[in-house]
Amino acid sequence: MATATGAAGVLLRQWRTRRELSQLELSSTTGVSARHLSFIETGRARPSRDLVLMLSAHLEVPIRDRNQLLVAAGYAPDFDAAPVGDGALAAVRVVLAGHGSVPAIAVDRAWNVVESNAAVAILLRDVAPELLEPPVNSMRVAMHPRGMAPRIHNLAQWRASVLDQLRRQVEATGSTELAALFGELSGYPGGEVRSAEDGVAIPLVLDVDGEQLSFLMTMATFGTPLDVAVSELVIEAFYPADERTAETLRRSHALNTEGSQPPG
Repeated sequence: MATATGAAGVLLRQWRTRRELSQLELSSTTGVSARHLSFIETGRARPSRDLVLMLSAHLEVPIRDRNQLLVAAGYAPDFDAAPVGDGALAAVRVVLAGHGSVPAIAVDRAWNVVESNAAVAILLRDVAPELLEPPVNSMRVAMHPRGMAPRIHNLAQWRASVLDQLRRQVEATGSTELAALFGELSGYPGGEVRSAEDGVAIPLVLDVDGEQLSFLMTMATFGTPLDVAVSELVIEAFYPADERTAETLRRSHALNTEGSQPPG
């Protein structure tokens, strides 16, 4: 049991350090004494199951990693870690279809596309076929020189914003998979330019058939997920930032057929 206890303490310390909290700060927000926290982190005390879950919640540990903490402490996982099931996928498809003419995709924690709606086709014109072979990574498709990147009018500025977001995600999760993706994307050409921008967010300005379309991206998650896989899904939608883009999307959507949906 000492080995399992020590492993749990190491993981808890890693998450506390990642959140830039001292033992005293974590103690003050959780009501657990700093002395007991120290004993847990050094393997001198075994945390109860409820304490592991409570500390995980305060440290905003992702659900998948909460399972890892529970196992390290000698307990059974608390959350279903099976892949996204058919029932959940059916619900995801309904949500994506509900976006109508707005391109929308569902991605997992590594930004791999799980599902997409038919409207996404307008974003993928001229993307190299090999980039659309499963598993399709949405960030790779966007930034690869044979992907969307050559058609992104404000690539340097938009790329800087997206890489900042991915960098923060790597720091928050400690994911080696995301770190590898960040390293890959950082090596693609395109530069990084940070400048003041009016409005709510930096738009994605994309050249499509000689026309500049402007999109604002939003991300949403499923509330009160029932399993790990669903908790990690993110719905990414590309809303028109101006009326010209909205009209183009409406025309494109009207021409789309069910069989034209890109791979997801």
